[in-house]
Amino acid sequence: MPAPAVHVQATALVDAAGRRVRLRGVNRSGTEYACAQGWGIFDGPSDSAAVQAIVSWKTNVVRVPLNETCWLGINGVKAAYSGASYQKAIADFVAALNAAGLLVILDLHWTASGGAVALSQQPMPDRDHTPEFWRQVAAAYGQNGAVLFDLFNEPYPDSNADTPEAWRCWRDGGTCRGVGFQAAGMQELVDSVRSTGATNVIVVGGVQYAARLSQWLANEPHDPLGNLAASWHVYNFSWCNTRTCWDGAADSVSRQVPLVLGELGESDRGSAFVTSLMDWMDARQGSYLAWVWDVWGSPMDLIRSYDGTATPYGATFKARFGS
Repeated sequence: MPAPAVHVQATALVDAAGRRVRLRGVNRSGTEYACAQGWGIFDGPSDSAAVQAIVSWKTNVVRVPLNETCWLGINGVKAAYSGASYQKAIADFVAALNAAGLLVILDLHWTASGGAVALSQQPMPDRDHTPEFWRQVAAAYGQNGAVLFDLFNEPYPDSNADTPEAWRCWRDGGTCRGVGFQAAGMQELVDSVRSTGATNVIVVGGVQYAARLSQWLANEPHDPLGNLAASWHVYNFSWCNTRTCWDGAADSVSRQVPLVLGELGESDRGSAFVTSLMDWMDARQGSYLAWVWDVWGSPMDLIRSYDGTATPYGATFKARFGS
């Protein structure tokens, strides 16, 4: 069955019939870096067997990180991996995921201002290219309600602080402390998406690598469609890695808009932290996506191979998704 179109209703994501849809799935990394590094588009397979391996875990969503430079085909990225080639590869992957019943979150992960190639995370989106990136993505997927837009992976303006200046920059962009280029604020990017007529759910992460939501509600961008969700990233080594923090701003946000834990993970090869955090989200009927469905040899690899064979770490998530 194809993936359902979803929209925001109060604090939940719901399908066309108004039934709650909880997102539980994985991040599939690769499309943010391979193209810019000049050796491919995906890291690992993206065929139907690879998609079915993700489905076999009883997931219902995949987050796909994108590269601004590659999508736009600018600044000297190889043509084989950028522009029309990159966009078609992403479109084919999204179509395969949707056809298999999986919702897709398209996440702007790597960006670069001016004439640079996007080879890393930046503290904020850039005004040079990011609004145009989102206009193009929104034009391509704006009629597909089974695709959600994650505006910017992990903001960290004001030298990675949780301050009034960080939140002002987050919302409004422009000249920002700790950012060496003209930033595009989240309001500007919401406006860019909506200017195309796209109605998709837009997901917006907080500051300090999306771990802090302290002023998210106070600075929430205006969306004429009221179709915004909050994105939150938490690891055992990140900010907001305690129950006290979860019970503070994150809980407050979850009572106003849908809260999507777009990345969670644990780097110590254990499972106590992610289990505790998933329990907390389950109590709020929240959404969460594990990092990462890749075979890197890292402590946070969910799988041993792209056939879906779980690592011990990944088995914790597989069991949760199947419950």
